[in-house]
Amino acid sequence: MDISALSKRFGVNAERGMGYEFPLFFRRVEGKKVALLCDANTRPFAEGMADALEKHGAFPRIFAYKEAEPVADEETIRLALDGTEGCDYLLAVGAGTLNDVAKYTGFLTHRESGVFATAPSMDGFTSGVTPLIEKGFKVTRPAQVASNVLIDLSVLSSAPRIMIGAGVGDILAKYCCLTDWRISSLLTGERYDASSADLMEEAVRAADASIGDLVLRRPEGVEKLMDALLISGYAMVIAGNSRPASGAEHHMSHYLEMDFLRRGERIPLHGVKVGLGTEVSLYLYGTLRRRPAFAGAEKVYAEADRLPSSEEVAKKLSSLGCPTRFSELGIPKDTFVGMLKDAYKIRDRFTILTLYCTYGFMEGAIEELTEKFY
Repeated sequence: MDISALSKRFGVNAERGMGYEFPLFFRRVEGKKVALLCDANTRPFAEGMADALEKHGAFPRIFAYKEAEPVADEETIRLALDGTEGCDYLLAVGAGTLNDVAKYTGFLTHRESGVFATAPSMDGFTSGVTPLIEKGFKVTRPAQVASNVLIDLSVLSSAPRIMIGAGVGDILAKYCCLTDWRISSLLTGERYDASSADLMEEAVRAADASIGDLVLRRPEGVEKLMDALLISGYAMVIAGNSRPASGAEHHMSHYLEMDFLRRGERIPLHGVKVGLGTEVSLYLYGTLRRRPAFAGAEKVYAEADRLPSSEEVAKKLSSLGCPTRFSELGIPKDTFVGMLKDAYKIRDRFTILTLYCTYGFMEGAIEELTEKFY
């Protein structure tokens, strides 16, 4: 797995630097008007990048959201469109939402975009899609792949511990979503792309083996995590959809996100919610033999046997400051139960959650799931 070769294959300059020194990126934007999209948390980094851009012959303009944690909804996109008008290049300074906004705004206006990553917290840096909130619902829209991903391992290593944990949650989720994809292929005949899946699985295992380094904030661990996050995006591009990176655990996260919006509350980090969903998915796979048999069950059991346990993943996420129970996020119990019953409807994809809900297993599992995870 050569991250440099992969990045080159997809036309991405995944450039490592320190102290706002990214020579190739600066050559690419010399003489251009560069919009720096940031929020209240990442503005100091945007100001540092603006100084560096000026020194290298570019013309920076900072566009900052007032909020510390903006949501990628219609108003956020509208503000970005207005605030970056007249700029040639859009550079997100941050991670999740800011990266999504820059990619989607660039896609709508036919302008290149990139990201200066301030936390290894999610896997959308190099994907060709963007998750958005439209009319209160979670949707996925096409976007452009970032042309530049700027990586300073010292910045990423000093990110808040929970944001590193969120990145780990998003990566460990791939164990589940890849298995969801395989069982869908076995039970429904869905096309399965082994090349993208194998690429993703290799990256996940490398990041998983680096959890100890991540707990200690060692740059080598952060590098493995960031590589896996970038590869997740590439795997989605290879597959032509988000199957290599998103399964039942993401559907649970999306369900919860919409509920937080309905209640007008701050939305917890994507990877934190996904990590909790991963624990549930792993438990559903691990206890599948307790449920009634079904056509193709032995093949699904064999896939489940390859997975880590829910307890193993919970221990790793907890070591990085992530919650291991949904109640820790202030989620009402009825919302948790509704998630178990209805989150599979978020996307038209067969997953372990679909299996439990459509084969009649979920009702019998709700009590034990609530006791273990709520």
